[in-house]
Amino acid sequence: MGFIEDLELAFRQNASRETAVPMEKYMKNLFPFFGLKNEKRKGILKEVWVKNAIEVKQDFRTLALALFEKSEREFHYSAMEILYKEIKKNYIAKDLIWIEKLITTQSWWDTVDFLAKHILGVYLLQFPEQTNKVIFAFSKSENRWLNRSAILFQLGYKEKTNAAVLFDECEKHSHSKEFFIQKAIGWALREYAKTNPEAVKEFVAHTNLKSLSKKEALKNIS
Repeated sequence: MGFIEDLELAFRQNASRETAVPMEKYMKNLFPFFGLKNEKRKGILKEVWVKNAIEVKQDFRTLALALFEKSEREFHYSAMEILYKEIKKNYIAKDLIWIEKLITTQSWWDTVDFLAKHILGVYLLQFPEQTNKVIFAFSKSENRWLNRSAILFQLGYKEKTNAAVLFDECEKHSHSKEFFIQKAIGWALREYAKTNPEAVKEFVAHTNLKSLSKKEALKNIS
């Protein structure tokens, strides 16, 4: 068997329906779970990963996509952990194709937020010349998760934050009635306020943001 087959077998052998029910409920019953808590799931993944280390190293992009196409949420979390470790500074320009695919597959805040910050965000640090084109395309998409990613991708950039891009995205989506977009605007601004609180206060004061976005943006500013 290969990595995915070994992982699925191990997950099924350790599944707990009793644990799965509250996990599924927390995620609005959008995804089935094996019922593996993080520590247990990570232990199983590590063991299977070590056993199939060569396959994972050589084919982690394909494996991540294949894991995301499976139903149970533990597969998606495992894919993210693999990507986080394996891709690092190994991005290539055409990775954007599968990054977009991952963001729009089995989408919910728990995967999208990780992918926006740790995968898309790092990709655009390596290929900054792609930023305007990519973020413009994501921002105008009818997919709310691509919109959210366009707002959140600079989380953790700190002094490297392109404030013009951040403020433009927040203003562009400022009239959205979508909870996940309003929340993303507030979160992105709150994060940047750790680096430049005056710029965030100025932006909020002169932008017609939804109350949720404004509240979140100014939460830690005195």
